[in-house]
Amino acid sequence: MKPRLFAFLRAINVGGHTVTMSTLRGIFEGLGLADVETFIASGNVLFTSPGTSIPALERKIEARLEKSLGYEVATFIRTASELVALAAYRPFPETQMRSAGAYCVGFLGQPLDATAKKSLASLKNDIDEFRVHGREVYWLCRVKQSDSKFSNTVFEKKTGVRVTFRGGSTVSKLAAKAEESP
Repeated sequence: MKPRLFAFLRAINVGGHTVTMSTLRGIFEGLGLADVETFIASGNVLFTSPGTSIPALERKIEARLEKSLGYEVATFIRTASELVALAAYRPFPETQMRSAGAYCVGFLGQPLDATAKKSLASLKNDIDEFRVHGREVYWLCRVKQSDSKFSNTVFEKKTGVRVTFRGGSTVSKLAAKAEESP
């Protein structure tokens, strides 16, 4: 059996873009992907693929989503083992993570270069703190996320890099599913 892959999609059910999960599953199945499952309505899709090139698969999914939905949907794929490892990573002390208003993981296509890291570091303040590890950005928000001025858009404008963020709880739940995967 082929290993499960996890796609994190940007711009699904936000900003006036509404997509049903059955529609999303149909788009993925139409690409020849199997065992398609969605997880909450924020653009998390689990599936298996006959192909082995993750970058090619990301481009293929992005192209089909744009054709089907009429707008760009950045796609970030992680393997089950990658997802388990990034969920287990602790970029901040546990006490800070427990007391945070929000803790999120940002998925990137490639690791940030030095210029983008410097730009991200300039966004640190008393409320928001960031760590970069591999192809992920970890965001600790000391207040409610809605009370922060930080967002996907702010990140992308400052760094010039596409990203999609998920709450730490969502990432942990998906990692648990990944551990059940073959």
